[in-house]
Order: sequence, then C-alpha cells, then structure tokens
Amino acid sequence: MGSKLIVFVVLGAASLLLHSSKATDYEVGDSTGWKPPSDTSFYSTWASGKNFTVGDTLKFTFTTGVHDVATVSKSDYDSCNTAGQNTVSTNGPATITLSAAGTYYYFCTFSNHCSRGQKLSITVIASSTPSTPSTPSPPGTTPTTSSSPPPPPPSPPPPPSASSSLVATLALVFVSSAISFMLCL
Repeated sequence: MGSKLIVFVVLGAASLLLHSSKATDYEVGDSTGWKPPSDTSFYSTWASGKNFTVGDTLKFTFTTGVHDVATVSKSDYDSCNTAGQNTVSTNGPATITLSAAGTYYYFCTFSNHCSRGQKLSITVIASSTPSTPSTPSPPGTTPTTSSSPPPPPPSPPPPPSASSSLVATLALVFVSSAISFMLCL
C-alpha cells in the first residue's frame, strides 16, 4: 500500500510540474488594447517587464476597420513605413503565436497611428520545453531584419504541443492510479 501512495504522489507532482510549463497568452496593452496610446512609449513600457518565449501568443485587441496589426521589418518599424506592408491582420482581435526566437516588430498601418506610438517591438527567447515539428509560421514568427521581407501571411494554428499531450496522458494515469488506490483501501 505504501508503494501505491508514493506512485500517486509522484504522478500528481509530475502532472503539476508539466502543467506549469504552459505557454503564456499576452493581451497586448492589457486593458488598453491595441490603439494609439496617450504616451508614445506605452507599448515599449508594457513589453519591458515581460519574458516572451516560443509558444507564447500575442493578442492584439482592436476594432476592425479602425486599426490593424502589421508584422514589419526593423527599418519599417523605425521609420513607420506603412507603404507596401503585405503581412497585415485586419480583423480584430488578431492573435499571433510566437514559434521562433528572435526580435519582432509590429505596428498599425492606419493614418499616423505608428508615429503616435501604436507600435510594438519584442524579443522572443527559446522555450525550455521540447519543440514540436515545424509548421508554416504565422505572422511574427520569423525574425525580420532590415534587409529581409516580412514573414508570409497567417497560417492555421499549430497542432497541440507534445507537452500538452503528455500532460493529458499523465493526468489520465494520475486519475486511474487514484481510483485504483481508493479501491484498494
């Protein structure tokens, strides 16, 4: 009976540890959302306290037809060059999954929104969890530089990660063990 209790505790702890490695979903700008801020450094300040990792998502909440979000090169970001942007999400809210490490640049292409501070630069670090097989990258998932074009248009979200499948399997084993343990009492 003592060995069953140890197995029960170990499986429970493993399930909790794996669950805590889940990706983070970020609401860009928190309650402010994605719009021209009152302070041009608002989005830089918002991003500065966060550690973006591969697998995290950015949710840009905006009104369709009033704002959009473009994934751009560093030079376009620096100069707010909105001409010719072809990787633009026009329907709000827009969610971008970060699937590779690198520095990414986003802004709104409407009017003077970028020059008013509706722009975001983030650095994504590699995840400490195993990666899934590569799939076509959605906007913001391929690092851009001043000499490279923006990444390709959005693609469907990737399949569930190996870690989420493992968590589900361990949870099932954990529940089965708990039921077996309870029946043995």
